[in-house]
Amino acid sequence: MRALLIITLLTFSFLSKETQSETITIAAIDWCPQICPKKQEQGYVVDFVKEIFKDSEYQLEIQYFPWSRAIKQVLSGKVDALLSPAKAEAPSLLFPQHEVGVQKMCFFTKVDSQWTYLDVASLKGLQVGIAIDTSIEELNSYVVEHLEQFQFQPYHERYILQNAGKLQKNRIDTFLFTKNSTIYELMQAGIWQNYREAGCVSEAKIYMAFTPEQSSRAKVKALIEYFDRRAELLNHSSYIQQLMQNYHL
Repeated sequence: MRALLIITLLTFSFLSKETQSETITIAAIDWCPQICPKKQEQGYVVDFVKEIFKDSEYQLEIQYFPWSRAIKQVLSGKVDALLSPAKAEAPSLLFPQHEVGVQKMCFFTKVDSQWTYLDVASLKGLQVGIAIDTSIEELNSYVVEHLEQFQFQPYHERYILQNAGKLQKNRIDTFLFTKNSTIYELMQAGIWQNYREAGCVSEAKIYMAFTPEQSSRAKVKALIEYFDRRAELLNHSSYIQQLMQNYHL
């Protein structure tokens, strides 16, 4: 009887934990060193988010998509959250108070190019590679008004290498993407020495943003409140500094 009682209690305890656990589905992209689905180190944004929800009632399920599709998955409510847009990239999503990082958009050219970005006037006459659904903050209006200068391409895991190849073939004069990711990818490919950073535009905070789908509002409200409480604690600890050191950033 005692053995039966113990088994029953253990079973009840296990089922209770399973019942209390709630899954958060997250749409993300291949965007090292922020998000690295194919690496042993999963990226500092993923590490940060996992630390946020560590030992909580929430279980994370990360699904990887091209960037434009990832945004649509969250907008439609098919997944709960997106890693990791600037507010201008997906303004209809719901954003917590605290960010998961900062992205700096920069121009890249061949190493022997004499051109450097100074302001919008310095873009005159250039062909520029750019990712679809990417916010460039101060340049957004210029892009809309000068579409003929920009070669748009969906962002996927080959985006950086493909634009580097376009530079070598003189199909574009420069391309624009996040600083950490571009340098990381070109260094991994062993070709960074053929390119250089040619000036940057303004920085923007990036977030774990949540679906605006009405049927998920109660869940999302609870997630955002939990996220901000935990992020506040981590931001006042040594965790962030150690995390960035782990990625040599």
